[in-house]
Amino acid sequence: MSGSSADPTGELTEPTDGPGVAAVRGRLDRVEDPELARSIVELDYVDAIEIDDGRVLVQFTLPTAWCSPAFAWMMAVDARDEIESLGWVTTARIELCDHMHDEEITTGVNARDTFGETFPDADGGVAEVRASIADKARVSRQREAIATLLDASVDPTQIVALDRDDVTLAGEDAHVELDGLSVVVDREPIEAYVERASASGHVTAAGDTLFLTPEGDPIAADRLDRVQKRSRLADVNMSGQGAVCDALHRARHGADGASS
Repeated sequence: MSGSSADPTGELTEPTDGPGVAAVRGRLDRVEDPELARSIVELDYVDAIEIDDGRVLVQFTLPTAWCSPAFAWMMAVDARDEIESLGWVTTARIELCDHMHDEEITTGVNARDTFGETFPDADGGVAEVRASIADKARVSRQREAIATLLDASVDPTQIVALDRDDVTLAGEDAHVELDGLSVVVDREPIEAYVERASASGHVTAAGDTLFLTPEGDPIAADRLDRVQKRSRLADVNMSGQGAVCDALHRARHGADGASS
């Protein structure tokens, strides 16, 4: 084994060293809780990583036993796919722990079944859930991106007229082209929004309108303030859900995270 051990009960303990473990953790850091848009590593969901040659085992636990099965499925599948994208990994096994559907999800994901095959009575599929969550994240991130431009004295008329190709990311800055002039603002909020807008399928081509209503329509300049208020509700909703999940996780595992 590489970088892993077992406690006297025979359970896996979290490895802390080794390049393989670091690489796996790096890939897991790309996996997000779809509702919170935060990494499962940042959220401290990952309980254990074990490596045996090219075989990787990951165990993870969500804040509560009744978290959405669709969300749990998405995280398990994304974790499996991210780990298996490493060239030296032959197979990844993902185990969901302490969840009301942990057995079904663990079995289905590792058998390469679909969500529908595992939960034939579920209303809707994972694709629909992914689309809904991606759009919620787009709306949430848009508020901060627009606020950044407003703080830089960009006029609402100019903001609603921006296309994707009017924004260039360079170093720590975002350059926004406005009628031959370039306004430089902080990269992070602009980049975060562009990534979410692209993931949602709304802003994918150079000429696509950059900022949209929650319904995906162009924004009239005199309605920008109203759209910002609606976007704030989405942001507050996601932030509130994140706080609840953090509190539940601490209550379940203690202030220092999951015990090994």
